[in-house]
This record gives sequence, C-alpha cells and structure tokens, in this order.
Amino acid sequence: MTDPVLTRVDRGNVAELTLNRPGALNALSDELLAALAGEIAALEGDSTVRVVILRGAGKVFCAGHDLKEMQAGRQAEDKGRGYFEDLFARCSAVMMGLQTLPQPVIAQVHGIATAAGCQLVASCDMAVAAEGTRFGVNGVNIGLFCSTPMVALSRNVAPKVAFEMLTTGEFIEAGRAREVGLVNRVVPEAALEAETRALADVVASKLGAAVKIGKRAFYDQLPLTTAEAYANAAEVMVENMLWRDTDEGITAFIEKRPPDWQG
Repeated sequence: MTDPVLTRVDRGNVAELTLNRPGALNALSDELLAALAGEIAALEGDSTVRVVILRGAGKVFCAGHDLKEMQAGRQAEDKGRGYFEDLFARCSAVMMGLQTLPQPVIAQVHGIATAAGCQLVASCDMAVAAEGTRFGVNGVNIGLFCSTPMVALSRNVAPKVAFEMLTTGEFIEAGRAREVGLVNRVVPEAALEAETRALADVVASKLGAAVKIGKRAFYDQLPLTTAEAYANAAEVMVENMLWRDTDEGITAFIEKRPPDWQG
C-alpha cells in the first residue's frame, strides 16, 4: 500500500493537513490537488475545527506543480490545452477554497516554497516560516511565467516586489518574505512546529463564530472602495454585536471575568 498524498490529524480544535509526497518535494500532482479539494470541502462543514495548519512532509514545504505530470498531459490530442485548462482551474479552485474556508488557515513553511508552492503560502491567511526557507515564483527560468501564482502573490506583497520575483525567477529568503508581507513570522527551524501551533491555539481560543464572520468580511471588503468597505463592515459589526456570545464577551470584560461562551 502507498502512503496517502495528504494526511489530516485533528488536535483539539486545530486540523493539521500535511502534504505527503516528500520524495517528489510535495509537488502538486492531480491526486494531491484532488485530496486538498476534498479536505477543504470536508473542513467547510466541520464546526469542531477552528483553525487549519497546512504543512509539508520531508525536506520542503512544496516545490510547485508536478512538472513530469504536466509534460505527460501535453501529449493529449489537442496538445494539452484541455488538460492544462482543467489543471489550472482545479488548482485555482483549491487556492480560492483556502480563503473561503470559514476557519483561518496557517501555512507552516520550511525548506522551499516555489511556484504553486509559493502560491499556496500566499493563499493561506497567515504563514509561519522557518529560518532559511526560500520563496520563489521561478517558472520564468524554464520558460513558464508563473501567472496563476502571480494572482495570490500580488495580493500579499507590493506590486514591484511581486513583479521582480516573477520576472527574475530569483528566490527571497524568509526574512525578506516577512519584510514584504508574504509571511507573518520567521522562527528557528527547531521551533517551527511549536510556534505555528502556538499561533493556531491563540486564534482557536477566540469565539469561533466571530473569527468566521470576520474572515469572510476581511476578504469581502478588500476589492471594495473605502466607502463600500465601511458600509459592508458596519453591517457585519451590527450582526456580530447582536449575538448572545458577543453580549456575554463584552459583559465579561466589563466585569473582569472570563466569558461564558456557548458557541
């Protein structure tokens, strides 16, 4: 029997998803993309999970798409067009699925995160990286501009930073990735798992319904004008304020006691 390409372990209110193709540097094969899509769908309806951690087994986080599999897809009758259209549609759905999940998703990154692997990091809500981790969108080095990774990357970092990475194919180190906004924290490799879990536990300790409505509101307001964003956010605040658990949270704060949340 072969090992599953993606594993899930739930520890308390935190689900840990592990890309499990270490021999292929956790490249995003068709099978792995399908497994990720399946877990995203399962997590969407799982009210017991408050935070998701995404990580990679072995030496690296993720080296991008499976190039050998992509080359095999090129051999289709239409010179691969149908396969490639389907592949990038499925990959884009997975990336967008991470952001539409009710739960915050934290990337736990080590080794390298390149091309679609860097796109995975940029698609997560937060990221913790080990010192020495390298990030790149280096498809241009083999004649393939990283156009789909560009979408997530350019929504994390400044346009000129993203464009330089995309056109030079050069890697940036973890410290630089933090400076430009691609990751939240950089920690010693030996502390990566513990530090990522500590961040997850902090988020999981909050009122889950508030984090859920907040994540949706966060992404909803990004493409709006300032006035539209405030109008949308105000509606969310009104809904949030009327909850029983929010009333309890504010009362508990005033009375200097822990809240008795039911959600």
